[in-house]
Amino acid sequence: MTDTDRELDPALRELSDWAGDAPPLSPAARHRMRGRLLAVADGRRRRLWQRPGLRIAASGLVTAALTATVLVVVRDDPGTSTARQTVRPVSARTVLAGAAAYEREHPRAVPTTPPRDDQFVYTKEIIKETDRKTGRTVTHVDENWRSVDGSQRSWVMEVGKGWWAPPLKKNESVWPPQDWTRLEKLPTDPEKLILSLLHKTGPNDRNDSLDEITEQEWSEIHFSLAGLLKLVPVMPEGLRPAAFEALGMVPGVKTVQDQKDAKGRTGVAVTYDDPTLPKGVSGYGGYFIFDPKTYEFLGFRDGRTSGDGPGMKKYTQLSYLDGWAITDRAKQRP
Repeated sequence: MTDTDRELDPALRELSDWAGDAPPLSPAARHRMRGRLLAVADGRRRRLWQRPGLRIAASGLVTAALTATVLVVVRDDPGTSTARQTVRPVSARTVLAGAAAYEREHPRAVPTTPPRDDQFVYTKEIIKETDRKTGRTVTHVDENWRSVDGSQRSWVMEVGKGWWAPPLKKNESVWPPQDWTRLEKLPTDPEKLILSLLHKTGPNDRNDSLDEITEQEWSEIHFSLAGLLKLVPVMPEGLRPAAFEALGMVPGVKTVQDQKDAKGRTGVAVTYDDPTLPKGVSGYGGYFIFDPKTYEFLGFRDGRTSGDGPGMKKYTQLSYLDGWAITDRAKQRP
């Protein structure tokens, strides 16, 4: 590795400095290094082979890389140097692998004991909604108390308005699952997680290969993964990073650069071109916005309409989770 390479690729420098006789890297360290190397690999590898519409085949820790931001340094003479920056879109799979690595390093607190079925999951969400025609922005604070297993009525809010949602009826359920018992049964391996989210249609539907997943099924899988990440603030250990990685394996996910979040930070967004929806309509969840360097998840960007006909209003929503807790009663403050 040249001095210029070491200057440009700190993640590679860190790896090269690791002593061969040192103790093996911990799982968290391996995930961290993998996420960092993904971005480096984007600028290093130019020949990648892709199975149509599905996976990327490469070697080692750099399997998920496609393209990234590359800093090119041009040295005119020994005494001077200039730099120019060439920006290329980073792949959704790279961003989501980085987000998974960040989640493993900075996991959300998991309850010491699983939430009971008779308890509630409290969330506080900040939503900044802008009228696309007038430019007027209104901030909403939505607080929800959702029954863990759906057996009790929940308090639900949307853009500042709340109502009591009735409990689930007999044989009713919600999807994606939100109760702890079902969440614990979901795999923390991303490929197995995808297969577990498929709905079997008959005794011969084995759902044991990603290659057999149809376009419609991928749309449903995206809905489930996006729903988990958007609606379930607390999950069993390892499930959230697995959901990020699995989302990156969905054909049709893509990145959009320079997206502002609700706090005014500029990030890179991941969205989904759902082939089962009209052209130009994003899949469920809208845009997931991430820090462009650390890949920390920052929040959502979505759209909303009200009314119909000539008087219909269109809004852009920027939101983030401000806090969550487990409570014993609906509307009980944490």
